[in-house]
Amino acid sequence: MAKNKNNQAIWNTRIKKQSSLFQKIGNSIDIDKRLYKEDIAGSIAHVEMLFKQKIISFKIKNKIIYGLNKIEKEILKNKFEFNKKYEDIHMNIEKRLFQIIGDEAGYVHTARSRNDQVITDLKMWMKSATKEINKQIDKILKSTLKVAEKNIETIMPGFTHLKNAQPISFAHYLMAYVEMFSRDKKRFFNNLESLNENPLGVAALTGTSFNIDRYYTTKKLGFKTPTNNSVDTVSDRDFVVDFLYSVSVCSMHISRVAEELIIWNSDGFNIIKLSDKVVTGSSIMPQKKNPDLLEYLRGKSGITYGNLFSMLTILKGLPLSYFKDLQDDKEIIFKSYDTIINCLKIFDEILKNFSPNKNKMLELANNGYITATDLADYLVKNHTMSFREAYQKTAAIVNLAEKRNKKLEELDINELKKIEPKLTNEVLKIFDLKNSINSKKSYGGTAFDNIKKMILKYKKQL
Repeated sequence: MAKNKNNQAIWNTRIKKQSSLFQKIGNSIDIDKRLYKEDIAGSIAHVEMLFKQKIISFKIKNKIIYGLNKIEKEILKNKFEFNKKYEDIHMNIEKRLFQIIGDEAGYVHTARSRNDQVITDLKMWMKSATKEINKQIDKILKSTLKVAEKNIETIMPGFTHLKNAQPISFAHYLMAYVEMFSRDKKRFFNNLESLNENPLGVAALTGTSFNIDRYYTTKKLGFKTPTNNSVDTVSDRDFVVDFLYSVSVCSMHISRVAEELIIWNSDGFNIIKLSDKVVTGSSIMPQKKNPDLLEYLRGKSGITYGNLFSMLTILKGLPLSYFKDLQDDKEIIFKSYDTIINCLKIFDEILKNFSPNKNKMLELANNGYITATDLADYLVKNHTMSFREAYQKTAAIVNLAEKRNKKLEELDINELKKIEPKLTNEVLKIFDLKNSINSKKSYGGTAFDNIKKMILKYKKQL
């Protein structure tokens, strides 16, 4: 290893003169410097393994670890100079290590390539990032459960095609969000399996002739197992795609909920209220309170989708094993991570700063012949007819109510008997919204008791 005292890139004994433009576009230090902690931890584990395997001496190991710890302290105190001359975080740290301990720094890269080094750093960072995302999802789940618990008996219309469909508990609607974000949490958790495979030790692409112990660094760095194939290891970015996909699905869920809340907050619906903490005003219209934060959340799914497709496009048709194309993976990952973390934090803030307009919800639930399906079910259960026959009779009753400009419960029993003679006053009970909701006792249904059980189930899980 050259002494590297002349402020040149590490390979300048081979490459005599490089285009300044290439140097500019080829460096990634502004992006990958956030991997410094993982890079230092990986290097410390690597040199400890080299000493254990008698590849380097005790003295060299200690000097390298001393230098690396000093570098980490400098970075934490903002006293470290990140220099674009040295391209990336790996070479910046190695250059500084030479300055601190001298030529012994050259041993740090024994039996290692930047190809396995960068994937090791990235996987370690992504493991922490994934756990942080799930912590934020847990906060959203807790906030949603808190609102749901207060609104078990809050009645609203359930919608299909944005039209009144059947009466539903507002809490049940909120529990649908709990299901969505619980799947996100599980999806991110499952990603940890591939992130727990240790790349360190595969070197450039073929492994190494040194007698290294990959199981040692695997344990030291918190991985579960070493990767199996050196060529696949340096070219694999499936774990990146998995992460970006999980981020995209999570942001899609946030976007869907945001759109729903925007609609519900609109003057046409007006079934939720947003506090002043999460709205903005207008530059010209003094009366306006706009749901800008929700609109921000809705739009960010486009960013995460774009990042996913960028990574897939980079990988499409890429031969084995390592190519410079892969350098852009870090910028894509960091952007997606920053986006989803911000979105999750904002969404949690919104959940704490909105409330249902219960009177308006109930008013809407009383419109649109919303208990018509209950009537059809009643006819099937009590008058021995097929559902299709009951459907036709119920449709006729709805047509009658529409013609009379009445609600179903306002129709006279004699009018109902003209369509179905067997009907009695008992049928009027099924038009009650609360009765309708509580009749949906099937597992997963909107009955109040079901909701209470589901809330308790998820609270225990958290």
